[in-house]
Amino acid sequence: MLAGTLDYKPRLASFLPQLTAAVPCTEGSPPLRVYMYDLPARFNIGLIDSSIRGDSTVTAANVPAWRWNDGLRRQHSVEYWMMASIIHQGGDGSQETVRVFDPDDADVFFVPFFSSLSFNLFVRNMMEENTVDEKLQVELVNFLHGSEYWKRSDGRDHVIPLHHPNAFRHHRDSLNSSIFIVADFGRIMNISSLTKDVVAPYGHMVESYTNDDASDPFESRSTLLFFRGRTLRKDEGKIRAKLHKLLNGFEDVVYQEAYASEEGFKASTEQMRSSKFCLHPAGDTPSSCRLFDAIVSHCIPVIISDKIELPFESELDYKEFSIFFSDEEALRPGYIVNELRKISKEEWTTMWMKLKSISHHFEYQHPSTKGDATNMIWRQVRQKVSAVKLAVHRSRRLKIPDWWR
Repeated sequence: MLAGTLDYKPRLASFLPQLTAAVPCTEGSPPLRVYMYDLPARFNIGLIDSSIRGDSTVTAANVPAWRWNDGLRRQHSVEYWMMASIIHQGGDGSQETVRVFDPDDADVFFVPFFSSLSFNLFVRNMMEENTVDEKLQVELVNFLHGSEYWKRSDGRDHVIPLHHPNAFRHHRDSLNSSIFIVADFGRIMNISSLTKDVVAPYGHMVESYTNDDASDPFESRSTLLFFRGRTLRKDEGKIRAKLHKLLNGFEDVVYQEAYASEEGFKASTEQMRSSKFCLHPAGDTPSSCRLFDAIVSHCIPVIISDKIELPFESELDYKEFSIFFSDEEALRPGYIVNELRKISKEEWTTMWMKLKSISHHFEYQHPSTKGDATNMIWRQVRQKVSAVKLAVHRSRRLKIPDWWR
């Protein structure tokens, strides 16, 4: 059972400037030692399967398989895959983590609250108060703030998935010293940053292109540029409506207004596989699932989002398999299409081959395999550990915190 009371104010993590650029992990590094809190099932798998008692303990035996027909909930399912990777024991030895049951042995502490799924399930109106989602947030904050292991580091070594832009929205600032697993920083820039947090990919909505072996892929993809989705969005996503007007009229450009549905995902799957480039403008926040749909379709992403941050960028150079335009460039009439037409068949094919070679990094699966999305996320978490330990050790001996500022 959860226990504990709120007895101090959380503080923002302190990191020295020289540690803001993490060093990628090397092959053969020892696995990250992860302690997972035994939260009752109502915080995680009970949200997937209502037949599981809310006070049950999560074990390898009762973790339900992810339901692939869960529609848009799949986009922000990173919390499920991270928990499943910790619980699963064995495998081919390629796992980036090992679960430890003694907290004193842990490098990091994983908090298995399905905050994105909780928001999707329990919040129908953003003006609602006292929802089940909010009650779970309060209960969890009180538990963590009462934990001796949280107090030991002010939560700096705790890993908390907050992938949906509205996940844990009421009380995430109470946990802002932790390592957040996020989609982007659009709505949490005041409490989150690349220094301490990890950007994780969305779960893709289209089927992966596993037999993309055309003899001439460039010629077999007859559409130059493809986009399918909602054009009326908020904030950064307002650019979509403007692009719709600018790109209308080009015979080899497809820009379709559409809402999310299983039929729509099937249509997008076919269209992405027959397109050379796939457009990725910002959604309500700087990122959207569309980028990752393009990657697993081997359709060269065309990214238009001035404030986007990308997953695994310490290990992947997106310029090798993506095209970038600023908002200002994208809104010049004819500019995007003209620039894309300048890319030669040879240049495109080189990018396409690179895209095929890295697309496995964006696949979520259970059990996790070498280099897949879940393992890549844990690699990114490991890159934060040195900075976390430095911040914790310094905080224990400094009489004047942050004296250099």
